[in-house]
Amino acid sequence: MTPNELRTLPAPTFWRRVSCNLYEQLVLLGVLALTFLLPNLFLGIVLGIALPSWLTFFYLYSVLACYFVWYWTKSGQTLAMQTWRIRLITTSGQQPQKIQAFRRYVYGSCWLIPCVIIQYFFDFHRWHIIELLFTVALFLWPLTIYLDKKNRQSLPDRLSGTQLIQIPKNIR
Repeated sequence: MTPNELRTLPAPTFWRRVSCNLYEQLVLLGVLALTFLLPNLFLGIVLGIALPSWLTFFYLYSVLACYFVWYWTKSGQTLAMQTWRIRLITTSGQQPQKIQAFRRYVYGSCWLIPCVIIQYFFDFHRWHIIELLFTVALFLWPLTIYLDKKNRQSLPDRLSGTQLIQIPKNIR
């Protein structure tokens, strides 16, 4: 398809986005197990070293950034997006560049900020934090598509100059 034809495709619905996000979480479990769990088990068991929490967070954030930026710039789709026939393109219908994909990743992770603030003020611990992150990431953050009445694009897409489109069944 040409870039102009891609731009005319509809945006994915709210529930398609949520379903894709749920599936993405399953894929990311494998990615994190390979890139995070194995090296940290080695550091902890063999060398007796535990990384500080800020370094662990930075490492995880970087690993996930590499995953998303690589897939978005390579094909416009992560593994979950391929399954749900969702594709990331620029507003001109092109494949996103690395800087644009990275911006989308950073803007897309801004949902962490209200979670940290809520956790701080309500003094949530353990599973409450996980439940809060899960709820905001999967259900509340995708609701930002309703702020864009015309194109139904989320806040990270509008800020980074990208858009999600739903690929029809007959097109690969």
